[in-house]
Amino acid sequence: MPSSFPSIGFPTIRPRRLRATPLLRELVRETALDVRDFILPLFVRFGRGIKQEISSMPGNFQLSVDRLVEEVGQAKELGIKSFILFGIPEHKDATGSSALPDSGIVQQSLRALREQYRSDVILMTDECLCEYTDHGHCGVLIERAGRIDVDNDATLPILVAQCVSHAKAGADVIAPSGMMDGMVGAIRAGLDSAGFQNIPIMSYAAKYASGFYGPFREAAESPPQFGDRGGYQMDPANSDEAMRETALDINEGADIVMVKPALSYLDIIRRVKDTFAMPTAAYNVSGEFAMVKAAARNGWIDERGHDSDISRPRRGTLVEIGLNLIAFRSGW
Repeated sequence: MPSSFPSIGFPTIRPRRLRATPLLRELVRETALDVRDFILPLFVRFGRGIKQEISSMPGNFQLSVDRLVEEVGQAKELGIKSFILFGIPEHKDATGSSALPDSGIVQQSLRALREQYRSDVILMTDECLCEYTDHGHCGVLIERAGRIDVDNDATLPILVAQCVSHAKAGADVIAPSGMMDGMVGAIRAGLDSAGFQNIPIMSYAAKYASGFYGPFREAAESPPQFGDRGGYQMDPANSDEAMRETALDINEGADIVMVKPALSYLDIIRRVKDTFAMPTAAYNVSGEFAMVKAAARNGWIDERGHDSDISRPRRGTLVEIGLNLIAFRSGW
């Protein structure tokens, strides 16, 4: 036991004294959540008057632009000021070309939100092609030695064009998530060349391949049509590799680094924060949300009990280990 701990024990020392009432427990609580820590992911699609619930994520919806504006307004009234947008296009093809036009769904959403809320909200955009490709992978495909793979270098210019288009439409923060080698450096150069030197990049620096992404793929209509994403997302067994990936993104110009998923990789979050002392985010992903909701609906857990450790302390743990930002699902 560390020497700083008291040498006197029970009955003089009684830790339960400070647990006697809810107010006492609140008084000495070591970790406090603040709504300003949160980023709300939102899914937007073409149409009007659409608010379609995502079956695997109760309380989350695919929204048309008009309903998106309403949803952001309601969240803003609760104190949430940061939002990350995911687009669902009308048309998909092999290169994800519908991610690029000014008339794209994310571009329309950015303009509508910026007109309504001006600088009162922070608008972030997820930068990946999986929602826009007909094969569901995160870039352009190539066949090498009889194996189909994402062509890393051919994908980078498309990602750059996507990011610049979103910056022009009003994005405050660009968030590349595709785990392409060199993506942060390419995007930083592209933004700078287009006059967006002051737009920060929040890189999904350590994004692990994970079964917890399943509900998201329903929400974004983006499951891979063959194979998996293990060729570019990280092996869940690797922690040193996360440090290398994060260091590379920082060297290429990332302003904020993210670890994803959150709850399965608390050790990685702690290592990243301790090693790099950078603004650090984590994504409390769809599967982490969905498993809590499913268990609550079946009566297996009490999600909202007075002292519940299901939702509040799960995110509180993320704050305690040093996070600055937490992307989370609504409906907790």
